[in-house]
Amino acid sequence: MSEFIGFSKVQEDDIKELAQLGNDIWREHYLDILGESQVDYMLEKFQSENAIKEQIKEGYEYYFIEEDSESIGYIGLLEKTDSLFLSKLYIKQEFRSKGIGKKAFNFVCRKCQEAGLNKIVLTVNKNNTDSIAFYEKIGLKKTDSAVCDIGGGFVMDDYIYTYSMS
Repeated sequence: MSEFIGFSKVQEDDIKELAQLGNDIWREHYLDILGESQVDYMLEKFQSENAIKEQIKEGYEYYFIEEDSESIGYIGLLEKTDSLFLSKLYIKQEFRSKGIGKKAFNFVCRKCQEAGLNKIVLTVNKNNTDSIAFYEKIGLKKTDSAVCDIGGGFVMDDYIYTYSMS
């Protein structure tokens, strides 16, 4: 692994690449957790080019996680009134467990501070044990849970995690 991990803001002409990266990561990580039909549905609803364009219009910011100029993952953020919502933090499988997630989370913490906010909030699927272990290891606390009907006969059954900047 290279020592150089960088972050670059996704621009409009990067959205196709971002959607493809999301598709690849979701298929390698979520099929066992959610099943193929829910993964297909959620990719279209939340990770497709059209969905990402709409999210950006709503105020989301996306950043590629890069190693030596190769996109190896991405982050999705939304500033809220009292917190920074970490919507997405995804890294290709072959780059996990190498400290990149921690570097990405440190980047998110800097964004939170720059926005003048004092906490980061995220949701994580209750069966996503690897991600839960990572979030707990870096200091996030489980603060709630939520079941959200996302249509198509599917729900998101998540824990809510919070990281206090103070």
